[in-house]
Amino acid sequence: TTLAHLTCVNHTREQVGALLDRIQRLGCRNILALRGDPPDGGRFQPTAGGFRYAAELVAFTRQRAGEFSIGVAGFPEGHIACAEGKLADWNHLKNKIDAGADFVITQLFFDNTDFLALRDFLVKAGVRVPVVPGMIAILSASQIKRFTQLCGARLPQPLAARLEQLEQDDAAAAEFGIEYASRQCEQLLREGVPGFHFYTLNKARSTLQVLNNIGLA
Repeated sequence: TTLAHLTCVNHTREQVGALLDRIQRLGCRNILALRGDPPDGGRFQPTAGGFRYAAELVAFTRQRAGEFSIGVAGFPEGHIACAEGKLADWNHLKNKIDAGADFVITQLFFDNTDFLALRDFLVKAGVRVPVVPGMIAILSASQIKRFTQLCGARLPQPLAARLEQLEQDDAAAAEFGIEYASRQCEQLLREGVPGFHFYTLNKARSTLQVLNNIGLA
């Protein structure tokens, strides 16, 4: 199923409206509404005539085209740019859901307790939309270090130590990554998650192996 990504970066409301019209004409009915990050990696600045927050983009999309299924991003450890902390960021997520989001896809994480804490927070806040965990099968020590630095995800100390041992052996690191992700997914399935969103980074072999390991392929 196609999931069109929309961001607030460098887009006015008029431009987003035109994009939504085009997406509808193409037959797509699924949107992932994101604030987005500037391409140069700098600080986000709202576009004049655009949106300040993803919640505004969600509300606009819902009002403009009510039949869309709208997803939003959730951050189990809090967004890297949220200076107010994790709980404030989780409340921002609830605002996006209240604005009309139908489901949540989370940023990747390596400690399931982080995801479960976010899920429990949302349940206690009365949220009933599906919260889909974002997963990754580590391909190499250097790759995951770069990726986590960009997104702010934490590597638990035992995981970081093991990856340090495998830093010069990408094949062994990839096999370890498959095992680690498989264990994560098995636990999350026992916790009743509605599914998984895998960040494959255009390399699907490891993800397919994880799905085989947990009986979903």
